Amino acid sequence: MFLPLGETTVIDRIYAELEGLDRIDEAYVSTNERFATDFENHLEDTPYDKPRLSVEETAHEDEKLGVVGALEQLIDREGLDEDLLVIAGDNLFDFAIEDFLHYFDRRDGPAIAAYDIGSRERATSYGVIELDDERVVDFQEKPAEPESSLVSIGCYAFPGETLSLFTPYLEAGNDPDEPGWFVQWLQDRVPTYAYTFETAWFDIGTRGSYLDAVSWYLGGESRVADSATVRESAVSDDVHVMPGATLVDTDVERSVIFPDAELECTTVCDSIVDEGARISGFDLERALIGAHTRIPDDR
Repeated sequence: MFLPLGETTVIDRIYAELEGLDRIDEAYVSTNERFATDFENHLEDTPYDKPRLSVEETAHEDEKLGVVGALEQLIDREGLDEDLLVIAGDNLFDFAIEDFLHYFDRRDGPAIAAYDIGSRERATSYGVIELDDERVVDFQEKPAEPESSLVSIGCYAFPGETLSLFTPYLEAGNDPDEPGWFVQWLQDRVPTYAYTFETAWFDIGTRGSYLDAVSWYLGGESRVADSATVRESAVSDDVHVMPGATLVDTDVERSVIFPDAELECTTVCDSIVDEGARISGFDLERALIGAHTRIPDDR
């Protein structure tokens, strides 16, 4: 299921913003064959005209192209030769994409969005940037000892004339997976610039980061769908209870309860309970419960 944020989803926030930009003609949604149907069904239920599904020619895990490889295939498959904006779909940020593109327009080269996460220890999980004024003079992908806490967030703008560089990068045997390796290689060859911002950013790749994003989006409040059932239960701040969920004699704190989940005689803290799960008499803390899980399993 696409990760909800209130009444929208993480990826729909991106779709909605791109839809309102006149300079964006099409928004390619690149995925592999395994997830193509999920994206196709989701797009059919949205009001957006610009998103267009573009399916990689892979289906199995051992055929994965990597992010850079997938970008090269997308460029070739769609015949792209104009300026290209690339946004990671699991990205939640609070700057205006239009502002980022205006910044790109003022620079003669690629631009990347960058955020100071305030911790060099956390920066080891990202691409770390060193700047001279606004120009990238060094880029290290997941360094063991980062020189700073300024990191790339997975939002890039490439001039049309640089799109041809993906092929020689890959043909030279460079890493096809993390886009940071391509940026590290690129900034040695083409002047590359960083758009820095100080508002919110969440890399939604873990349970904790998703809950942080939900908490930020809800503004410290809770959201309980009208069709949810809540009886003899306490719902604290930073909780999202979705349609059809049922809470009976249950306390929930800083968690997300997906549609049609059923919780009875339990406490839930810092957890995600996926669609259709049934939990009874079992307390959850920092848990990630899969769709249709039953605890206890009484089937």
